[in-house]
Amino acid sequence: MKKTYIGYSTRKTSQAEGIPGKNMVENSAGGFAFAIDDWARLDRFLILGTEGGTYYASERKITIENAECVRRCIAADGIKTVDRIVEISDTGRAPKNDPALFALAMCAGLGDEKTRKHALDNLPKVARIGTHLFHFVTYVEQFRGWGRSLSNAVKNWYQEKSVDDLAYQVVKYQSRDGWSHRDLLRLAHPKTDDPQRNWVYKYITDSLSAVEKGDIDQPSLIVGFEAVKRVDSAKKAAYLIKEYGLTREMIPTEWLNDPGVWEALLEKMPMTAMIRNLAKMTNISLLKPMSNAARKIISELNNLERLKKARIHPIAILSALKIYQQGHGERGSLTWEPVIQIVDALDNAFYLSFDAVDPTNKRWLLALDVSGSMSMGTIAGVPGLTPCIASAAMSLVTAKTEKNWHIMGFSHEFKSLPISPRQRIEDAMRVARDNNFGNTDCALPMLWALKNNVEIDVFTIYTDNETWAGHIHPCQALEKYRQVVGIPAKLIVVGMTATNFSIADPNDAGMMDVVGFDTAAPQVMSDFVAH
Repeated sequence: MKKTYIGYSTRKTSQAEGIPGKNMVENSAGGFAFAIDDWARLDRFLILGTEGGTYYASERKITIENAECVRRCIAADGIKTVDRIVEISDTGRAPKNDPALFALAMCAGLGDEKTRKHALDNLPKVARIGTHLFHFVTYVEQFRGWGRSLSNAVKNWYQEKSVDDLAYQVVKYQSRDGWSHRDLLRLAHPKTDDPQRNWVYKYITDSLSAVEKGDIDQPSLIVGFEAVKRVDSAKKAAYLIKEYGLTREMIPTEWLNDPGVWEALLEKMPMTAMIRNLAKMTNISLLKPMSNAARKIISELNNLERLKKARIHPIAILSALKIYQQGHGERGSLTWEPVIQIVDALDNAFYLSFDAVDPTNKRWLLALDVSGSMSMGTIAGVPGLTPCIASAAMSLVTAKTEKNWHIMGFSHEFKSLPISPRQRIEDAMRVARDNNFGNTDCALPMLWALKNNVEIDVFTIYTDNETWAGHIHPCQALEKYRQVVGIPAKLIVVGMTATNFSIADPNDAGMMDVVGFDTAAPQVMSDFVAH
C-alpha cells in the first residue's frame, strides 16, 4: 500500500506537527503545543517570573515576551489586569514580588486614565515595604515621568502609614536601586499638620540635624536606631535591640558577629528574616543542638498561623532548606554545621506553607519531566533551583496529601524515580537532578499507564511544555487511554516556566493548567479532580 495518504491523523499525530483541526502553535523546541491565553500567561509571569531564562530562551528574551503579554492584557482590560496583579501579590501566592511590581508599573505608565489611577490607588497593596516602593519607582520610570498622579501615589504611601510604621520603614528599608526615602519625599512633597509625622519627614530629609533640634515626642524606633550607632560594645547593642525592638538592618555591621546580639535580635525577629539568617546564626554558634535558640526557631517553623501571617512562600522555605542543609552558601565563604532538627522543621514548614488541601482519594500519577530543557533556568531566581528539581519538591505536596499515588520521571523514555514524602525534600530533589537527561515526550506517562494497564484517575505532569520527541501528542495519548481502559482520566499540567505553551487541550474539560508553586495550586488541583 502506498503511504501517500498515511500520517494525516486526528488520533495519532507526531509532536513535530500540529493535530489536524486543533489550534496549535510551534513551541520553542520545534514541537507543537496549545497556546495558553494571555491571562493564563500573566499568572505564570506573576508567580514564576523570568529570572534565569529557560533552556530555549534567554532571560531578556523571555522577559520581553512576558512584558508584551502584560501590555496586551492592559490593552484588553486594564482594570482586570491591575486586580489580578494585586490578588496574586497581596495573597502571597508568588515567591517574589518583583514581577507584580513591574507589571503594576506598566499599568501605571501604559494604561488608560482609569487603569493608571487604579494601579496607583493600589500601590500600597503591592508595594508593602520600602524596598518594594524603591523597586516600583525604578520600574515605573521606564514607562512614564513624574506627573502629579505618580507624586500623589508616592505621597499617599507615606501619609497613610501610622507614625510608628513610617519610622519602621525609614530605618529598616533605608535605600535600594539608587533610591532613598529622602529622594522620594523630595519628589512627592507630603504635607501634614501632625507634628510627630512632620518630625519624621524632617528626620528623613535632614537626618541628625532634625533629631538634635527636635523637641517632639520622637518615635522610639528612631531613637533606638540613632542610639545604637554610638554604642561601644556588643552588650550595649544587644540591650538597645531588646529595649527598642531593632532589627538586623538597623545594627552597625561591627556587632553582627556577636551571638548575644543575634540572640537579642531573635526575640522579635520577623519570620522572613529568621529563615534568611539561619546560616549566620548557626555559623556564630547561636543555633546548636538543643539550644534555646534552636528550640524557638523549630517552634516558629512548625507554627502554621505564623507562617501564613508572614506570607512565607514555599519557595522561600525551599531555598533556605537547600542552602542550610548543604552547610555553605552559594556565594562567599560562610560555612556552618546544620542542626538536623532545624532541617526537619524546614522540611515540615514547606508543606505547611501551601494552602490546606483536601484529599480526593483518587489514583494519581505524578509525572516529572526530567528532560534536558528542565535543567536550565531557575524558579524565582533561586540559585540551583531548576524546574526539574523544583518539580520533585512540588509533587511531594500532592503525594503527602493523597494515599494513592505513583511518581515517575520521563524524558524520551520512562524513568522510575525512588521519591517519597517520607524522604527529606532535598533528597527527593537530588533524585530528580541526578536523573535529568534526554529529549522531551510528554505523552509517555499516559503511554506507560496504557502499556502496563495501570488504572489512573488523574495524570499530573510537571513540565516546561517544550515537548517534541513523541509520535503521538499527550492529549491524543490521554484520549486513547480513556477509550482503552475505560476510565475518564483527567490531565493536570503544572507549568514550571513562564512560557505561553501547554500540552493541555483548552477545549477538553478534563484537562487544566496550573502554575507551578502557586500556593493555591494544590487545592485547585484537588477541586478539579474531585468534581
